[in-house]
Amino acid sequence: MDILQKIEALGIVPVVKINRAEQAVPLCKALCAGGLPVAEITFRTECAAQAIQAARAALPDMLLGAGTVLTTGQVQSAMEAGAQFIVTPGFNPEVVDFCLEKGIAVFPGCPTTSDMEQAIARGLKVVKFFPAEAMGGLKFIKAVSAPYGQLKFMPTGGVNESNLIDYLAFDKVVACGGSWMVPGDLVEKGAFGEIERLTRSAVQKMLGFEIKHVGINTESPAAGLAAARRFETLFGWKLTGETEGGVFCDRHIEVIKGRGRGEMGHIGVACNFPHRAKAYLEALGAEFIPESLSYDAKGKLTIGYLKETIAGFAIHIASK
Repeated sequence: MDILQKIEALGIVPVVKINRAEQAVPLCKALCAGGLPVAEITFRTECAAQAIQAARAALPDMLLGAGTVLTTGQVQSAMEAGAQFIVTPGFNPEVVDFCLEKGIAVFPGCPTTSDMEQAIARGLKVVKFFPAEAMGGLKFIKAVSAPYGQLKFMPTGGVNESNLIDYLAFDKVVACGGSWMVPGDLVEKGAFGEIERLTRSAVQKMLGFEIKHVGINTESPAAGLAAARRFETLFGWKLTGETEGGVFCDRHIEVIKGRGRGEMGHIGVACNFPHRAKAYLEALGAEFIPESLSYDAKGKLTIGYLKETIAGFAIHIASK
């Protein structure tokens, strides 16, 4: 998986300002514990390169980038410290060309169509859109995506939990940058436990896990239909659909016409972005059954079963 694929799978890139290098490791550990093993450490302070170097040494598997990069000297410094990608606030041809020459991923700020055309001319596929909300937000991105269909965007600036899903739901947005889970006052206080909580909240908001339905195994098609009708009689859960394999009661119960996956049945877990949910769960050690993975026409994951069962229930994730 390359840098861009990792960023898209994560969905959120925390934008971090560090005033003292010793803050870097506990801060990055908090991000990882919260479910975001990625950080864009900005060159707005003199210790940025030192912070990246410390984080790289302590957390070799974390995805680390350098942000607010304004000069080729900062690019070189960031690379030597262990940065894996560069983010710039605007489009500086000298800086972008230097990154391309050095072979490091670069996401230049492109708030105007002229900037975007410079990026396209250099073969770039993804650019930063900054300051996103001030420049028109998602409405602007959708508008420019018509003439510049080959570009994708990483909006940053004004993005938070209230508008995160709207941005990520648009297929031209690969990820969002933001600092709401790493506010400066908490970094200064060393409140890394609170930063971990905010990070976890952001990840859960993005993924939006909720019960889609519970599938209940039965012994036969006749037993499955009888069980479904009993649910309807007792609780008023109408039979809303029937497939070759099962009967749906309302929308939360699927009675299987026989022995399906899992000893007891299965639990369908709905989420906003199955491909990001899969990456998140795999980072927690979960494994998926390869043949259970289904994709839509655009190649996005729509459903997939975990290898493990919980309390006799197979588990699958699915798009909402």
